Amino acid sequence: MAAKKATKKPNVSGDELKEFYKEMLLIRRFEEKAGQLYGMGLIGGFCHLYIGQEAVVVGLEAAAEEGDKRVTSYRDHGHMLACGMDPNGVMAELTGREGGYSKGKGGSMHMFSKEKHFYGGHGIVGAQVPIGAGLAFADKYKGNGRVTFAYFGDGAANQGQVYETFNMAAIWDLPVIFVIENNQYAMGTSQARSTSSPDIYTRGEAFGIPGQVVDGMDVLAVKEAGEKAVAHCRSGNGPYILEVKTYRYRGHSMSDPAKYRTREEVQRVREERDPIERVREMLLEGKHATEEDLKAMDKEIKAVVNESAEFSKTSPLPAESELWTDIVA
Repeated sequence: MAAKKATKKPNVSGDELKEFYKEMLLIRRFEEKAGQLYGMGLIGGFCHLYIGQEAVVVGLEAAAEEGDKRVTSYRDHGHMLACGMDPNGVMAELTGREGGYSKGKGGSMHMFSKEKHFYGGHGIVGAQVPIGAGLAFADKYKGNGRVTFAYFGDGAANQGQVYETFNMAAIWDLPVIFVIENNQYAMGTSQARSTSSPDIYTRGEAFGIPGQVVDGMDVLAVKEAGEKAVAHCRSGNGPYILEVKTYRYRGHSMSDPAKYRTREEVQRVREERDPIERVREMLLEGKHATEEDLKAMDKEIKAVVNESAEFSKTSPLPAESELWTDIVA
């Protein structure tokens, strides 16, 4: 069964649509390869894959401008690739190598890129949310018109520090977009069992923060909602909440057998709502690309991902002296 078709015509050009397709496919192929390397024992520690959620970061990055910032949780590889970080550096960091973005010391959950304004992956649930407000506070202080995207999940949405941050962001009119990546399950607990309201973004109403819910499996819908949120923040109107309803196909982490949901449920989402298949159909139906074009794109992306895997295997391990660098003493 094909993915569910979009209900309206694309609000982007054919070239933009192809770019979204390539970016989402890069994330998926990269994550599939990361899963393989983890299974081979080349990636240690925790590893949380982004497969199924690709439309969220690709759609929101399409609404961002140079200099805008992003901070997220431990499910972070997709965010890195979407903001333009080099796949070689990301994969090398996953394998703990010197060529990684944090010189092999951060691993899957803790890498950064000052150049790309990516302020991490954070391993503590919800801890990145106040950091996102801090980044936005700095931009407001400088008056540079920049916006920060602070990503967190439906599980983190129940953390107290999130609401402390909402309060501060509202009082100070901070240019921060709180992005709730609602993939339906906080580790193994469904949102229906852990959240008292059907929608999470409405919690911002208590602080006077506007927001909306958007289909996170539709990259064009995410882009459109992102542009609205960005315009709100850039105009000096304070924070905005986007609840992006998405779905992860794999377990919470590589060690999660995901027995809290049925295989049929996952398969149904894959068949009816897959974000990449949806764009693929639009490209073919709009005659923006042929089947051969799309096969060539996939081959090109697989080559990039395979190169990143080889780079990660051949990059040396960090020197022992690196234990004493990049720390506060």
